[in-house]
Amino acid sequence: MTTTSVNKAQNQPQNPFRPLLLDVAVPVGSYYLFREAFGMSTFAALAWSSVVPAVRTVWAVVRERKANGLAGLILVVNLVSLLLSFVSGDPRLMLAKDSAVSSTIGIGILASVVLGRPMMTAALKPFLVKADVARHAAWERLLGGGAVGSADFLRAERVFSVVWGVVLLAECVVRIVGAYTVPVDTMVWLGSVVMVGAIGVGIVAGGALAAGPMERMIVHEVEAAEEGMKAQVAVAA
Repeated sequence: MTTTSVNKAQNQPQNPFRPLLLDVAVPVGSYYLFREAFGMSTFAALAWSSVVPAVRTVWAVVRERKANGLAGLILVVNLVSLLLSFVSGDPRLMLAKDSAVSSTIGIGILASVVLGRPMMTAALKPFLVKADVARHAAWERLLGGGAVGSADFLRAERVFSVVWGVVLLAECVVRIVGAYTVPVDTMVWLGSVVMVGAIGVGIVAGGALAAGPMERMIVHEVEAAEEGMKAQVAVAA
């Protein structure tokens, strides 16, 4: 392979959906597959669906010397769910414990912001980069601090994760309050409505406060890079 081919391969962005697929879709999908298709108990389904995120987390620590945020978070959620699977008897308590997943994810996302590694960035990137090489390069420059608008971009990146962390924690509080104040039969379906509503709020608020501005900054950075290339060509000519 020539040097040009190597550089081109290095600059080509990897499939941005791969981390989401392996760290989120596979464990969540396998849980429902084991539980519904194979008739496993909740405990067994959670245990087996934890295998992939556990392996991914250990592999990242051993090979890359860093934690895999998404895989680690899903693993923690599964472990919390495993512990809560022993809770039974009180129907209201059973409804309330479902909110533990949202609260665990919300706390994990907020903690990642404090640690300087906003966890929702991995989920946001595919929708802003759109598998475009120029956008990918602009994203890397902005995220790496090598662009004029990097400070604003990094601030918006943190805001996006904060929005989702707060929304998930708020959803947890609403569902817990509802579990002990609303009739059980009503809360069974209302819990799903609250969850969908929270996702909607997260999408709208996250888009308005962070994703939208970040996309505009990426477009501006791409245009600036193109103008710079044209200027260099003009000087060389």
